[in-house]
Amino acid sequence: MKQILITGATSGIGEGFAKLAADRHYNVIACGRNKEKLTELETSHSLSTLNFDVTDQQQTLDALSNVQADIYVLNAGVCEYVDIDTFDPDMFKRVFEANFFGVVNCINALLPNLVAGNQLVIVDSMARLLPFTQSQVYGASKAALHYLTKTMEVDLAAKGIMVQSVSPGFVETPLTNKNDFDMPMRISVDEAVASLLKGIEKRSKNIYFPMMFGVILRVLSRLPSSIKVALSKKMKNNKQEADKDV
Repeated sequence: MKQILITGATSGIGEGFAKLAADRHYNVIACGRNKEKLTELETSHSLSTLNFDVTDQQQTLDALSNVQADIYVLNAGVCEYVDIDTFDPDMFKRVFEANFFGVVNCINALLPNLVAGNQLVIVDSMARLLPFTQSQVYGASKAALHYLTKTMEVDLAAKGIMVQSVSPGFVETPLTNKNDFDMPMRISVDEAVASLLKGIEKRSKNIYFPMMFGVILRVLSRLPSSIKVALSKKMKNNKQEADKDV
């Protein structure tokens, strides 16, 4: 029976994935900061847990340095949106600490124990594909994370370690429930985690869900930069007009 470790397992995609994997008879190690939620998961789904904060390098090293698993899903992250009129550098630091350096801390702890056949699964976002309004920090953190993922894929190939990139679209989670804009093709957590597990089991190098939204955004991302910026400006203007009508 394969063992899966997942970070950010106390809410959203991470929690749903931990539950699904446990139900599919994987041995699951659920990681997160919320100790109460981890205890609930232990009770309800008979899985193992690790309580630590990925933004703390030493905590992460202590928690993960002796862990052995077959599949490592690095999913923990946060989302904040930029108000251009109250630009806040501290927001960039907070988001990058969680979304980018949190993954770096996990990789640092896990690398010595990775062996041939292991799968390293890193969750970024489709937000990296277009210059969406107010997404300067979130999109930038996920773009940096995607680049890190691809370079890890290059450098771990010789060791027989598979690196998989996961790019979700809009998923109905506590994070997206805070959004005050339209979220096209938003899917449920159950749909998202089913797609995630399927992609992991198929050993897909790049996993996108929902599928059609991923196709559309990837096509748009190949357009010239001037057209991508124009499209994003139009989406911003449409949002502002819609807000006026409310």
